[in-house]
Amino acid sequence: MSLSSLLVPAILFFALGMFACIIKSDLKFPPDMHKMIVIYLLIGIGLHGGKELAASHLADAIPAVWAALGFGVGLPIIAYIILRWLGKIDPLNSAAISAHYGSVSAGTYMTAVAFLGGIGVTYEPYPVIMLAIMESPAIMIGLVLAGYSRRIMGASSETSTAAKKGMMKHLLIDAFTNGSILLLFGSMAIGAAVSEASYHKIEPFFELIFMGALCIFLCDMGMEAGKRLSEFKSVGVFLVSFGIAMPLIGAACGLVVGHFVLGYSVGGITLVTVLAASCSYIAVPPAMRLAVPEANPSFYLTLSLGVTFPFNVVVGIPTYYAAAQYLHESYYPW
Repeated sequence: MSLSSLLVPAILFFALGMFACIIKSDLKFPPDMHKMIVIYLLIGIGLHGGKELAASHLADAIPAVWAALGFGVGLPIIAYIILRWLGKIDPLNSAAISAHYGSVSAGTYMTAVAFLGGIGVTYEPYPVIMLAIMESPAIMIGLVLAGYSRRIMGASSETSTAAKKGMMKHLLIDAFTNGSILLLFGSMAIGAAVSEASYHKIEPFFELIFMGALCIFLCDMGMEAGKRLSEFKSVGVFLVSFGIAMPLIGAACGLVVGHFVLGYSVGGITLVTVLAASCSYIAVPPAMRLAVPEANPSFYLTLSLGVTFPFNVVVGIPTYYAAAQYLHESYYPW
């Protein structure tokens, strides 16, 4: 992995935001700007993915759907086992943290798209479907793990069965009607449905300035990550190590699935790997705050924003690309 692979504007703006926080600069963005840019970026990703899907066979997307469901179910369980049996973390904190690592980070995915675009690498349209799908299964598995945790802790009697069912129903509805998921699926449907001429009219806004908006978003995220650096002591050495090790475990799964199961190109394998290695910091935290109020939010927020997200953006994405390239060239040397 060369230094030039890190010299991507999106990554450098993330570093700038983190540096500004470390030196306690007065740099601030308007409060609502973050939400506006996230909405813009999600629509841009969805439209582009829908446009690409319209030119491909939908049957080819089915393996990606199954892979997304497999990641969403399997990775939280792996994370839970590691946290419980290696880290000796209490069951409810383990459940809450695990749900984050089966879900996805749209910011990490968008940074990976920017990285591939910066080095001129193409990729399949199907990973964007995986991005939209992976959020909900992880939340549901987190709920199951939390219920299991309460049972083994003998806390299941504290909440009535009716209340638990009500909360479960509420969270499941939220998981499927989540704004990020709705924007992605809706934008993909629009991108696939509109004509080429109609798409060209909005293309300058959603594609030509996409990378610039992403740089602003990542600068803001860099400042958010920088704020979490002071909380490392409360998280502990094991959890910080877990925040780096778990993405690598997910990345290994992503490499295997992207290459051997899905048969994607280097760019496609890289995006699948990034999805498997990422950690949610938008949809899952409020869901776990509601479903598992006993868990410590500083644990999963510090891990997702202060450890895993920076690691993936600065080190992970170039490393995952290099691994995908090596794997692909080893099997297809021509």
